[in-house]
Amino acid sequence: MRADTAYHGEMGERFAAQATDSAYNAHTDRPAMLRLAGDVSGLRVVDLGCGAGHYAAELLELGAAWVVGVDGSESMLRAAERRLGDRAVLHRHDLEEPLAFLEDQSFDLAVMALVYHHIDAREQLLAEIRRVLRPGGTLLVSTTHPTGDWTYFGGSYFSDERVELPFGGRFALSYWRMTLEKFLGELLGAGFVLEELAEPRATEKARLADPRRYEKTHTSPSFLAVRLRRP
Repeated sequence: MRADTAYHGEMGERFAAQATDSAYNAHTDRPAMLRLAGDVSGLRVVDLGCGAGHYAAELLELGAAWVVGVDGSESMLRAAERRLGDRAVLHRHDLEEPLAFLEDQSFDLAVMALVYHHIDAREQLLAEIRRVLRPGGTLLVSTTHPTGDWTYFGGSYFSDERVELPFGGRFALSYWRMTLEKFLGELLGAGFVLEELAEPRATEKARLADPRRYEKTHTSPSFLAVRLRRP
């Protein structure tokens, strides 16, 4: 994620806070991705775009042996440090650059939750993920749903462009809208094997957090999540 698209300062702090109990992050994306992860007992995990450490915390509670979090935002990493203490290793790093500080085949699981669509250098990042995963390791990726983006932004479904989504009244999230064909094509082209695809809907907890968004996820797709294997 380029420095100018990372969630810095007040924007990062607000995003970290809302991700704790939001209908979309906490009760739609995260449950779906953790279900796709399956049994993580004893696994070595790298969380790319770890944000405020919500995934890292849950993976550790589920039995992961070791979690490394990587994010480009100082404010998000401060929130992650408060949440995780010394239970995880955190790195501030621009995901547009190679993961040179991570060793070859050092992880069993890589998680990239709602991060992929922010990245420009996606081919390079996927090659780096493949390098740091052991053979047979798992990659989990979630992204905005192509149909949801088309419904919201309009124009051609086949548009391949950066868009901006308003956030918190004063900010905007910048990311790439892409077709299903492009999203899966890039992952498969990088040498990963698709094992499962999900179109997450909010869990019942979201009814309390945000009834309107709960209903929306059950009538219009918001996210797409995939589980892939590194051969």
